[in-house]
Amino acid sequence: MSKADFSSAEFAARLQRVRQAIAAAELDWMVLFHPVSIHWLTGSDAKSYQAFQCLIVSAEDRPGVMLTRESERYEFEQDALIDQLETWGGAEPEDPIDVFERIAGRLGLKRGRVGMEVPAYYLHPHHYMRVKTFLGAALKAEPSNLVHDLKMVKSPAELAYVRQSARIADEALEVFVAHLNEGTAELAIAGEVYAALLKRGSGLPASTLNLVSGERSCFSHGAPTERRLRQGDFGNVEYGAAFKRYTATIGRQFCMGMPTPRMNELHAIALEAADAMIGEIRDGVPALAPHEAAKRVIGREGLDRYRIHTSGYGLAPGFPPSWGEPVNMFGGATYTLRAGMVVSVEPPIFIGEEGLGVRLIDNVLVTATGAELLSRQPRGLIMAG
Repeated sequence: MSKADFSSAEFAARLQRVRQAIAAAELDWMVLFHPVSIHWLTGSDAKSYQAFQCLIVSAEDRPGVMLTRESERYEFEQDALIDQLETWGGAEPEDPIDVFERIAGRLGLKRGRVGMEVPAYYLHPHHYMRVKTFLGAALKAEPSNLVHDLKMVKSPAELAYVRQSARIADEALEVFVAHLNEGTAELAIAGEVYAALLKRGSGLPASTLNLVSGERSCFSHGAPTERRLRQGDFGNVEYGAAFKRYTATIGRQFCMGMPTPRMNELHAIALEAADAMIGEIRDGVPALAPHEAAKRVIGREGLDRYRIHTSGYGLAPGFPPSWGEPVNMFGGATYTLRAGMVVSVEPPIFIGEEGLGVRLIDNVLVTATGAELLSRQPRGLIMAG
């Protein structure tokens, strides 16, 4: 993604919404660290999330300040919508917190009310503690989802990118199926899927592909290995396509040869649970409701203890290692689904003692009256070999 991927009016509207949210939170400033927040407001696609970076945004109509490492200067200057760019490091090492403190002092952050994101992956604990100590009493809150909550309902332009990702993911699944041959290594098949994604315009997805077969099919997030497919294998694939970082995911079950009755049974339960979720999804529904629908189906079959993670979640423009958004269709969910959100549907069943696992993954667009399935691929058990 770059500043050219959306109109200047859309970027301006996003910034205005963020300023309003900062003010509504009774803050004067927000310090944003999450690359998705920075991406959404500026268009930056830089890898600067690997080190200290932040975007300082005021509740008032004042220039935003982007602080990043010097090695990303030219990319930010040419490809991002930035009012003021500051950098640290370069030819010799430099402490980024020292630079942050100079900028924050110049802007008067310590004389105002400051909030800051504390993201899971992109802010080193040592940096967090030093920023927190420097801001002192001026740091009033850590509303880490302030920007994320604003961007969960997608604009028409964003949805066009999501739909393109879904088309790419669908086409890559056809390549996956074509390479399900006895004796082929999982890694070789994964390579074909990645090639299919990139050849069709996807960037590298934020999270790695999962591919398990045979005795490994009970691994819920297993990476592909040198293991070669054998007759009778049950397996699962999951991956994402990322067109301009807007992600669509897909997951399917496969069997090499004829499935056993138990394989068919588990697949049917997972499909029924997914359909129950889709039947609940529409504007205004609590995010907990689809999860509870899937839970009832799986629990009815005595398999509730094998629901080992979330039933689904929101999908964001992804940066490694994740493409997830705060909305989660799981126990304790507090969000409400709104038209324009894109969520995954993936109620899981993974049974270690049987060496079997099933997870069908589809994305849906929440609408005023229901859910629009974005994938056009069949959802039945793929039989190959």
